[in-house]
Amino acid sequence: MDTDLASSLMTARTAQTHQSVQLAVFKKSHEMQTQLLDMLLQPAQATLPPGQGMQVDKTA
Repeated sequence: MDTDLASSLMTARTAQTHQSVQLAVFKKSHEMQTQLLDMLLQPAQATLPPGQGMQVDKTA
């Protein structure tokens, strides 16, 4: 009886640890993706220098 209880508790603790690790990996993955998007979008949000983008060069 004690062995079954100990086994059940150990199984529950292992499952809880497994879920905690999965959640931590998911959060870190999301954080890294967010940082990558911010890094990639940063140049797109930069303002153009004065005079740039005013005319279209049709010879290009």
